[in-house]
Amino acid sequence: MVKAVVGANWGDEGKGKVVDTLAENADVVIRFQGGSNAGHTIVNKYGKFALHTLPSGVFHENIMNICGNGMAFDIDKFLAELKSLTDQGVPKPQIMISDRVQVLMPYHKLFDGLEEARLAGKAFGSTKSGIAPFYSDKYAKIGWQINEFYQDDDVIREKIDRVCDIKDCMLINLYKEKPLDREALFNDIIRWREEIKPYLGNVALYLQDAIKENKTVLLEGQLGTMKDPDFGIYPMVTSSSPLAAYGAIGAGIPPYEIKQIIAVSKAYSSAVGGGDFVSEVFGDEAVTLRNHGGDGGEYGATTGRPRRVGWYDCVASKYGVRMQGATDVAFTVVDDLGYLDEIPVCVAYEYEGKQITEFPVYHELAKCKPVYEVLPGWKCDIRGIRKFEELPENCRKYIEFVEKHLGYPITMVSNGPAREDIIYRESPLKK
Repeated sequence: MVKAVVGANWGDEGKGKVVDTLAENADVVIRFQGGSNAGHTIVNKYGKFALHTLPSGVFHENIMNICGNGMAFDIDKFLAELKSLTDQGVPKPQIMISDRVQVLMPYHKLFDGLEEARLAGKAFGSTKSGIAPFYSDKYAKIGWQINEFYQDDDVIREKIDRVCDIKDCMLINLYKEKPLDREALFNDIIRWREEIKPYLGNVALYLQDAIKENKTVLLEGQLGTMKDPDFGIYPMVTSSSPLAAYGAIGAGIPPYEIKQIIAVSKAYSSAVGGGDFVSEVFGDEAVTLRNHGGDGGEYGATTGRPRRVGWYDCVASKYGVRMQGATDVAFTVVDDLGYLDEIPVCVAYEYEGKQITEFPVYHELAKCKPVYEVLPGWKCDIRGIRKFEELPENCRKYIEFVEKHLGYPITMVSNGPAREDIIYRESPLKK
């Protein structure tokens, strides 16, 4: 059975924790898109970790962890992250990297930073990890599939020259920078192909054989619906699709094999990067929510920068869950709201004098104002509770209120950062 764990919102919903938990009963975990621009935070018996390139199943010795062909694969970050894990006492995981994955090159990061600086006040809020330039090159057919590193050296040098002729024109004439060091690029490729060779494999074949053997495969998405380049808040989006449907492409499996899609949604809202965010809060209210949120506060796992925060947005979340094709919703960090006397929930947008409950196209968001309903808080710590019926009444009512507005079953409730802090629930919407 293939299951997908994906984000319903702007990212940072807690997907890593959900994957790490579900991996206990899985055989394979695969990252199918994105790169090191987002981090999945995981707390377990080994400590607290922020994974940027490795799949979230790496803490389970019996699981095959796969970097799929849809990723923006940063070899140096992968190797450093793997070493960091083993240095902290984590047993070396089983890992396979698709022989069709494309490699994020050093000049991708260079161009990402230069373009954000050039855009200045109109920048996209990039993490400067090279993601947009990487995917631009992939679809312009001047990217590097990792298998190309194993060609004859003269073929590699010819491609370096062909790519650098294009890049240098932009560097010199647009950014007023010096040209790329072609010899350094060649040396990087020679080093990488030896270091990464033991991990390469035919991922699509491996996965299709695993499916035939009735193994459980978890597709791990990065970011969320609102960052999708088609259905998100374009252009303030990422450059690969975080939708579950793309998991079939980014892993190399038939789409009909994805039987369960778990859309992860946080009990309040948060976002990193630019773009209109209707339920966002500011000032002291934002600082308090940010510092109560997450495990140690709402700060980017990749950049460390403060995340923008707001109240739960039913309009955006209903859309996000629907576009993921969710069969289940995992509702996370509910415990972080225990300090509140009252909890606002955005149930509609006011747009040009009317209330709307369907998420609009991006340019209309700036004209939208949140319409709130306020629910009573539960004013206590709910960590350690393992049964839904044992949660405080107001906490249960909050979850049920959100579920009603989403129209999709909330079957997992996360009430703490640890792997065991999960409540499994029989939703009435599943019956």
